[in-house]
Amino acid sequence: MTDKKFAKTALAVFLTLAAATAGVNYWIDPLWHYGHANAFNSIQKVTNEREQKIAMLHYGPHDYNTLLIGSSRSTYIHPTAFEKWDVFNFSVANLSIREVHSFMSYSQSQLPDLERYLIGVDFFKSSEKEAGVPRALTNYKKKIEQPFYRTKNLLSLDSLDISIQNFTKSVTGTVDEDRLYNREGEAFANRLTKEEVEESTSLKIERFEEEFYGSNYTYYKDYPMILQKIKDAAGTDELIVYTTPISTDLFVALVDSGLLDDYEHWIRDLVTVYGGVWNFMYPNEITNDIMNYIDGHHFYPEIGTLLAKKIQHPNSAEIPEDFGIYVTADNVEEHLKEVRRLAKQARLESKNK
Repeated sequence: MTDKKFAKTALAVFLTLAAATAGVNYWIDPLWHYGHANAFNSIQKVTNEREQKIAMLHYGPHDYNTLLIGSSRSTYIHPTAFEKWDVFNFSVANLSIREVHSFMSYSQSQLPDLERYLIGVDFFKSSEKEAGVPRALTNYKKKIEQPFYRTKNLLSLDSLDISIQNFTKSVTGTVDEDRLYNREGEAFANRLTKEEVEESTSLKIERFEEEFYGSNYTYYKDYPMILQKIKDAAGTDELIVYTTPISTDLFVALVDSGLLDDYEHWIRDLVTVYGGVWNFMYPNEITNDIMNYIDGHHFYPEIGTLLAKKIQHPNSAEIPEDFGIYVTADNVEEHLKEVRRLAKQARLESKNK
């Protein structure tokens, strides 16, 4: 074979492989750049939720009027659970309260018809350690706006690897991870046995006690200022804030770590800044059942649906009466007194198990 013929053959092979890679990556769309759905990309792995979701907003035509922002806990709230609103769930793993403002600002530039914001807040994210470090969406915004960003990802072998995994999961209907997505942006998880849930919850409690609770927690003094910045970013649009419902076992660990006073401080600050907050984070019928959780920390989607329905239909008979209460200045002290009673009761029951 002559050098010229070899070069032509090599180029043809390269172009064929590049075209095949691009074709598969477009077909499966593992980074959520194109929005099409088919039977072979119905289950999607999480690569980087910030990058994937900002790409969805940047490249797709949308008519969302409501933005939901929260941590990984809130990813399990399906947008369709809010039947009155067109919701984009912009929740991502390990969200810092300091990031929320940048998420709002970016979404405002992409969604001109926004009317309301749903903000999920987590107690453990109110510490100096978690809230004190500046974080924003800026680097992801710059990344997806680079020239040929989508083209480079179409030709990426890393993207191809994810595409193949998504294809395999979709064809076989395999749900074997803590968080996967469908093409409607709905997160779901594998179902665990009671023994697996108890083990994962035990490990999660141990991690929280070592990393987030006890001496590792100091309430961040500027937390109310960050809350106010979020309120200001919403402007005249509706702003609904809710606390995420951790399992009672994890709540008891919080109490045992001496953080109940800090929890009450947090609730009072939320009420002071926003006028009211939907509180789901205390012992109740839903949080008492460990099988409603993957690990005592992340709830399953059906619990997210109950949360959504409670916010939209507070008096619905479909929702346990004690799951969620709207806390204002008028009832905050009474509510916190009741939480203390429930926490004391839960601690006693935990010790008697």
